[in-house]
Amino acid sequence: MKPGKFNTEGLRQEFATIFKETPSLYRSPGRINIIGEHTDYNNGFVLPAAIDKAAYVAITPRNDEEIHLYSVSFLEYFSTSLHTLKRRFGWTDYVLGVVDQLKKNGYLIKGFNLVLDGDVIIGAGISSSAAVECCVIYALNDIFQLNIPLMRLVQLAQLAEHEFAGVKCGIMDQFASAFGKEGYAVRLDCRSLEYAYVPLKLDGYRLVLLNSNVKHSLASSEYNTRRQQCEQGVAWVAEKEPGVQSLRDVTPEQLDTWVKDRDDVVYRRCRYVIEENSRLQQVCEYLAEGNLAGVGKMLYASHEGLSKDYEVSCKELDWLVDFVKKEETVLGARMMGGGFGGCTINLVREDAVEQLIENVKYLYTLHNNLPLDAYVVQPEGGTCKIA
Repeated sequence: MKPGKFNTEGLRQEFATIFKETPSLYRSPGRINIIGEHTDYNNGFVLPAAIDKAAYVAITPRNDEEIHLYSVSFLEYFSTSLHTLKRRFGWTDYVLGVVDQLKKNGYLIKGFNLVLDGDVIIGAGISSSAAVECCVIYALNDIFQLNIPLMRLVQLAQLAEHEFAGVKCGIMDQFASAFGKEGYAVRLDCRSLEYAYVPLKLDGYRLVLLNSNVKHSLASSEYNTRRQQCEQGVAWVAEKEPGVQSLRDVTPEQLDTWVKDRDDVVYRRCRYVIEENSRLQQVCEYLAEGNLAGVGKMLYASHEGLSKDYEVSCKELDWLVDFVKKEETVLGARMMGGGFGGCTINLVREDAVEQLIENVKYLYTLHNNLPLDAYVVQPEGGTCKIA
């Protein structure tokens, strides 16, 4: 696995300076999601891809039960023990959360020294937390020879986010980080966990992330609220339709019959999820056909649903999508991630990328009084040991 442009030698030297040891190095990527937002916790389909922005861990095992951590990004050192794992509402939660899951599930580990760094962007909606969780649990599995299968590592990392970080995320983020494949997206059935690699042949086009630099101040609480609203819609349909267990099982006709007149908000939330699953299947067909214009139209339709029906966008994200709609060099765009900030994902003609970024940066700052960051990303391999 190629480590990309990140300075892994600098990470190794940082570790050696702090702990006077030579570490093992691991990498776990952030992810984009082509389409299929907020469908994962509704047992639907998602189409993520790991990208060339990642979390990196340098680590050595200890012979005692102490845990020593250092974050290069936050310039913070922290130590604790296997017996005193506590949530701190910060970066350490994503490390200690997976330790907590390993302990709860009976895996025997000792203490360790760890330095965390990376170029995965925090708060941009590309799942930096899942990248850290997957990187740490993969590293611990390796250095303590636990022999846990990769899918089980993904599930434990997801539980760490649920129980330690307090976000009831679906499995997509951790799955994409661990199972990514260079040049491919992954079509994941979030109910059965069956998956298939879908070639991302973007001939003449690039994937560009435009980071609104709006922080996710509402994301966690509103995320959990959306989950509850979807569960309510399912419960109402299930009262009348035997066998319905999630929105995956609900037809548009059933939703219209049993939810529409009961609660308009719950109805719109559920309608968005059902339509998004349908759009995802269409995108997979378009990619197989090489129909990138069709893919772009589905991206715009996805954003419309996320903004108007699911209501997880914000004025800055809407501004970014509205702006590129006027550009013939952009085939499609939508907000990506949990919402209330973060990035839009844009399918941009390759020869127009630089000019588009220059234009949108200037005008975005002018209209929104915020800086705009842009990242051109490509599908990369998943979690691995690099040294």
